[in-house]
Amino acid sequence: MTGTRLRQLALLLFSFAIVGLGFFQMFQRTEGGMPADFTVRLLIVAALFVVMWALLARFQPYGSQTLIPCVILLTGIGAMVIARIDVAQNTSVASRQLLWLMVALALGCVLVVCLRDYRVLRRFSYVSMVVGLVLLLAPMLPVLGHEEGGSRIWIKIGSYTMQPAEFAKLFLAFFFAAYLFDHRDQLAVGGKKVLGFRLPRIKDLGPIIIVWAVSMGVLVLQRDLGTSLMFFAMFVSMLYVATGRKSWIVLGLGAFVAGAFVASTVFSHVGNRITAWLHPFDPDVYNAVGGSEQIAKGVFGLAAGGLVGTGLGQGHPYITPLSFSDFIYASVGEELGLAGVLAVLMLYLIIIATGMVTAMKIKDGFGKLLASGLVFTMAFQVFTVVGGVTLVIPLTGLTLPYMAAGGSSLLANMLLLSLLVVISNAANKPQPDTTSDAFQYEALAVLREQEVKERAEQVKKQQEQNSLATQVIAVRPPAPRDGEIRDDGYDADYGTDDGYDDPIGDTHEQPRIEDKDGRNGQ
Repeated sequence: MTGTRLRQLALLLFSFAIVGLGFFQMFQRTEGGMPADFTVRLLIVAALFVVMWALLARFQPYGSQTLIPCVILLTGIGAMVIARIDVAQNTSVASRQLLWLMVALALGCVLVVCLRDYRVLRRFSYVSMVVGLVLLLAPMLPVLGHEEGGSRIWIKIGSYTMQPAEFAKLFLAFFFAAYLFDHRDQLAVGGKKVLGFRLPRIKDLGPIIIVWAVSMGVLVLQRDLGTSLMFFAMFVSMLYVATGRKSWIVLGLGAFVAGAFVASTVFSHVGNRITAWLHPFDPDVYNAVGGSEQIAKGVFGLAAGGLVGTGLGQGHPYITPLSFSDFIYASVGEELGLAGVLAVLMLYLIIIATGMVTAMKIKDGFGKLLASGLVFTMAFQVFTVVGGVTLVIPLTGLTLPYMAAGGSSLLANMLLLSLLVVISNAANKPQPDTTSDAFQYEALAVLREQEVKERAEQVKKQQEQNSLATQVIAVRPPAPRDGEIRDDGYDADYGTDDGYDDPIGDTHEQPRIEDKDGRNGQ
C-alpha cells in the first residue's frame, strides 16, 4: 500500500510540475514574470489538491486515484488559457476561476469525508427529483431569472450569476438511478417487434414521455438546446443501461430529433444556430445578428494552431467571442495545436473510461446506474462542445467541464468527480479470500457463535415454558383431606353434604330387585 501511495503522490507532483511550467512560460512571455497574487492562489489550489488526495487515501482508500491528476491538468490548462486571454483583454477572469476552484475543492473534500456510502442517496430519490426540477426551472422566475445570449438559463443574485442546470444534472441523476433500479424489470419487458427492434409496451412509455416533455419545456421556455438535450440523453442512456434494450435509444433519439426540428422552425434562436452550422462562411450568415461569426473565428483559430500550436502567449485566441468559456477548446487548439487538444481529449477519455470501468465493476445496481449516468453526462457534454466548435453538430451552449470559465460548472463537476471516487472505492474494495485458512477459521467462529446464540434462545424458551407450567400448577387448589368439604359439594369420602347417606356408597353391594311374586331376582 505504501508503494501505491508513493506512486500516486509522484503522479500528483508530476501534474503540478506540468501546470506550473506552463504558467511560468506563459507569464514570462506576456508579462515578463509571474504575478505575486496569482502565484499565491496557485499555491493554495495546489495545497487543496494535496489535502483532497490525503483525505481520499484516508477515507476512500480504494477509490480511483487516476482522476485527480487528470483534473489537475484540465483545470490547470483551462486557467492558463484564461489567464493568457486576461492579459490581452486586461480582465481578471482567471483569478475568479481560481477562487471558484478553491471553493469546489473544499466542497469535494467535505463530500469525500461525509459520504462514506453512496447508497444513502437512494433514500432521497424523490427529494432529489423535486430539487432537480426546481433548479432546472429556477431561471424562469421573474426576479431571479437572467437572460444572456438569447437563452434564459441563469439566475442573478447581485453581481453574481449562476447556472442552476449544472447542479440539477446531479440531483436528476440520483433520481433517475433510483427510479430505474426499482422499475427496471417492468421497463425491460418488450412489446411488438418492428424492423428488428422490440418496442416497449405502451404502458411503459410514461417515464420517457414525462422526461421528453420536461426537456422540450426547457427548450421552449428557456430556449436552451444544450441543457434539454443533455438531460434527455442522460435519461435515455441510463434507461438503456438498466434494461439493455436498444429500442429505448432509437425511440428517444427519434423523439428528441422531432421535437428539436419543430423548435427550430418555431424559435428563431434555435433556427439561427442550425443556419450558422450549415453555412458558417456565408457572408450574410456571418454578419447577421446571432450568425456564424463566433464559429468561423473559432475554426480559423484551430487552423492557425496547426500541429503543435503557436505557443503559450503567442497566439490570438481573444479574437474569438467567448474564447474563455464556450470556445475555450478553440483557444487551446490555437496555442497548443492539434497535439494539445488531443492531449486534452485523452485526459477526458481517461476520466470517462475510469467511470465506465467503475460502473462495470460495481455489483450494486443503483451504483452501476449512477456511475454510468454521471460519466455519460460528462462524455456527452464534451462531445457536444467539441462537436459544436469543430462544426460536427450545431452549437449547444454547453461548456467544457473543468476548463471553461464559470463557477457553476466547476462546482458541479468537482462534486461529480467526488461521487465517482466514492463509487469507485466501493467497486475496487477487495473481496475476502474464501479459500484462505484465516477466512475459514473466521467463518467457523461466526457459525459457532450463531449456534451458541440459538442454543441460548432455546434454553431461554424452555425455561419460560417451565416457569409458565409451574405457575399453572400453583394456581390449582390442593387435594382435600379426609372428611373435608370440597368446593364442588363432595366430601373426601365421596358422600354428599346434605346429610343423606347413600346405601350403595356405604355397603358397596348391588341392590336386590324383587319381581311381582315377591321373589328376589337372581
